[in-house]
Amino acid sequence: MKILSSREVMRSPIFRVTEEHAVAPDGFQIRRSIVQHGGSAVMLAVDERGRVLLVRQYRLPARASLWELPAGRLDEGETPLKAARRELLEETGYRARTWKKLVSFYASPGYVSEKLTIYVATGLARGQAQPMDDERIECRWFTQRELRAWIRAGKLRDAKTLIGLLLWSPSRPWPRRSGGASLQACGRFSSRPRASGRKAPL
Repeated sequence: MKILSSREVMRSPIFRVTEEHAVAPDGFQIRRSIVQHGGSAVMLAVDERGRVLLVRQYRLPARASLWELPAGRLDEGETPLKAARRELLEETGYRARTWKKLVSFYASPGYVSEKLTIYVATGLARGQAQPMDDERIECRWFTQRELRAWIRAGKLRDAKTLIGLLLWSPSRPWPRRSGGASLQACGRFSSRPRASGRKAPL
């Protein structure tokens, strides 16, 4: 497919929109408005008990507070792994000793260029979260049994979270028993400023 034209029609701090015209060798043509996004990193943090850390924040487009894997947009020139390390610390206060890439995928390739990369993070050490001014983030550890029940009940509605958990879980057997889940502040209702140019919520 050959791109005949690309025109920017809108720009924001998070993404830009282009109108593009392309043609195939057989003459077939397509025109699309495309949301151009620099990509995001997603962190599946697992503690020594096999629990997974999720965050909850209000998502204005969804008009709801959603439980999700922590994630964030790549800064300019940043690799997905570097972004994952930064975002895990900023959103949750945790650092990880070991990082393993799980999968990369496009969020909605019909109109968005965003590519997400999920990493499994282990060997965790707790620190101080650094949320953005407009972020209110709550953290909770979930057992594998709880995650399975929530997926089946439709309580997890975020695509990257479902993809990450369903791809990761087959390599770890679901336990018959679950320990207690814990709720913790993770920059909750905090407004500690970050350096300028940091990402807006994913």
